Amino acid sequence: MRPITLIRNAKHWKTGARVDVGFRDGVIVADLAEREAGSVIEADGLTLAPGLVDLHVHLREPGQSVKETIATGTRAAAAGGFTAVCCMPNTIPVLDEAVQVEWVRERAAAVGSCRVHPIGAVTMGQQGEQLAPAMALKTAGAVALSDDGHPVVSAAIMRRALEYARHANLPIVCHEEDPTLRGEGQMNEGFTATRLGLRGIPNAAESVMVRRDVELAELTGGRVHLAHLSCFESFEALRDAKRRRLAVTGETCPHYWTLTDEAVGDYDTNARMNPPLRSERDRDATLAAIVDGTVDCLATDHAPHTADEKRRPFEEAPFGIVGLETALALTITTLVRPGHLSLARALELWTDAPRRVFDLPAVRLEPGNPADLVLLDPEAEWTVEPERFHSKGRNTPFAGWKLHGRVLATVCGGRLTHRDPSVGVARVRRELAAAGEGN
Repeated sequence: MRPITLIRNAKHWKTGARVDVGFRDGVIVADLAEREAGSVIEADGLTLAPGLVDLHVHLREPGQSVKETIATGTRAAAAGGFTAVCCMPNTIPVLDEAVQVEWVRERAAAVGSCRVHPIGAVTMGQQGEQLAPAMALKTAGAVALSDDGHPVVSAAIMRRALEYARHANLPIVCHEEDPTLRGEGQMNEGFTATRLGLRGIPNAAESVMVRRDVELAELTGGRVHLAHLSCFESFEALRDAKRRRLAVTGETCPHYWTLTDEAVGDYDTNARMNPPLRSERDRDATLAAIVDGTVDCLATDHAPHTADEKRRPFEEAPFGIVGLETALALTITTLVRPGHLSLARALELWTDAPRRVFDLPAVRLEPGNPADLVLLDPEAEWTVEPERFHSKGRNTPFAGWKLHGRVLATVCGGRLTHRDPSVGVARVRRELAAAGEGN
């Protein structure tokens, strides 16, 4: 029998009680006899929680490995405290057939530092015309369907997709954007866009599609998950769906509650994303929707691009920022420390909540559960240095920000997938290094 790895004297993320958690063969065990421990992690009162889950990540592989790979993206995830990510299908080729979903799963099993749950396409090639084979994609391992990066423009196609996905018991992750309203827009419609001479994208480009898909959820009984919500009107539509008890859930991202369109400054492409950063009113609405529970979970929309791409003129640079390695610290710094959320509630939005939304296996700090864990110091202060990211992407608007909340160790399936090199060695005893070797 293999020895136990013991995490000793940790603070339980929900109760605050001091706990010892041991695991062997990838599973949390009940017998914590120290004589059976092959290695001991001295937590010294640090917070221990289930590993974080991100429902919205672009790993770029296959086909765009110059931007990111499954290996680098999951290393970034582990460094951010994530033990599971759901990867979007807008790769080359698109994940619209079972063989592509199976390839991602096999590749992740071979080189990944966290669990990877592929999301299959709604339509073939994400062209919005012919439905992808939902049942086959699910059998291959897809946990949801999405044409993320492209809206499903046709209401009739979306209706059929929701009906088909309902039989497969899969949610459809909706990239809500009316292309006729977005037009050639490059950032949020408002004063900053006018000042910079850039074309604006109105809130309605997002919210009218949110309203449409709420109605289609009622019509079909299908499950709608609203991706990266960014504006007041969209949160109102999600509230309406919940009042009507429809199968509609929603997520938002750290950049929408921390930044406004003023972050674009003088054409900073690291603040160029889709949906765009919005107004102060929308930022306040995002925060309110998180605090009152309208938003079901948080996500990063981690979207790495090369430095050369982001150095293009603003109107030519691609949309997107990276987020896996800053998500937890931004949450603690801007939501927990100001008192908007408790630490437990903030962690729930990154752990239990996303698992419920996509029907992923639960993880609790109890015997019999997977050893998917994160050890963190919510008080530790650090500075965002993109050049130190594990991701290939450096495209973040948070460079130089001083944040609180540091991931010291991540364990996925009983395997040590991340150990903080600067803080972890000082706060976690040398035995920590052996934890990865013994599992």
